[in-house]
Amino acid sequence: MIKKKRVIALGFFDGIHLGHAALMQRAIEIGNKRGLIPSVITFDTHPLNLLNGKKLLLINSPEDRAGLIRRVFGIGDILFLHFDRSTVTMPWDKFIDHLAQEFGAQHLVAGNDFRFGYGGEGNSTLLKQKSEKLGIGCDIIPDVTHDGVVCSSTYIRQLLTSGEMERANEFLAHPHVLTDIVRYGYKLGRTLGTPTINMRFSDGVLVPAFGVYATKVFLDSDKPAMNTKGEPFTGYGNTCDGNGYIGVTNIGIRPTVGNSGEVTAETHILDFQRNLYGYEVRLEFYKRLRPEIKFNDISELKAQIHKDCAAASDYFSNIL
Repeated sequence: MIKKKRVIALGFFDGIHLGHAALMQRAIEIGNKRGLIPSVITFDTHPLNLLNGKKLLLINSPEDRAGLIRRVFGIGDILFLHFDRSTVTMPWDKFIDHLAQEFGAQHLVAGNDFRFGYGGEGNSTLLKQKSEKLGIGCDIIPDVTHDGVVCSSTYIRQLLTSGEMERANEFLAHPHVLTDIVRYGYKLGRTLGTPTINMRFSDGVLVPAFGVYATKVFLDSDKPAMNTKGEPFTGYGNTCDGNGYIGVTNIGIRPTVGNSGEVTAETHILDFQRNLYGYEVRLEFYKRLRPEIKFNDISELKAQIHKDCAAASDYFSNIL
């Protein structure tokens, strides 16, 4: 069996920011020039979560990471490696051998801060030296800066945590995303005339600052409707069309109407009436309109929701 011949971009790719874009764009250029398959190798678990025993919250789930790589950069060959104790103890040079022998690496692309192998002994210098010995190409991409700041997942996490969504998107070079199956909620929105779809953040994924956001809603036409147990959903006969719709999304715990403490993303889709229970939906976040507020009563909440809808509509009319 002939192995695929690949040019591989290496990294964890949390958030898929401008720095990651430079790696993938270079991989695509080399692939086109040399007739190699542009590929991305990443890990299912962040190394720090295993090495330090701490829980590093990620910008995106693995599924959203892969979706962004495919959708934004057109790279469909994405290889997720399982990060476990055997990966931790692998010598740095054996890791490169593994890439060449098992994955057909003909060329490697990495950032200058890429570390790998036991104890993080492998670095960009050693990667380039070992690649030369194996007769495979290697490009090391320098730091990418924006507005005088080095693009990094750490900085973007800080922006998301503080609700600076527009600035975070500048460094991501795409809207921040959340993809999930639409779940059953409290159905209060229906009584207010603003029905919502309810979604959740995966365990281990960072929740942006609580508040109300201007969003776009995309229905995935390529995936079948599923219920929350992962089974085919047959409750409605809707056909997802892949179009984007303007939405207003509240991230938080719904302090006016609930006390469960559960964090959800509730979205009212403007001028939209269809049932979406069980469908997979992608939210794209553009701007934080206001913080989450506890109102005195439902009438105050209803009035504010209508103001939020107008603010979101105005926002998109000015940028589209």
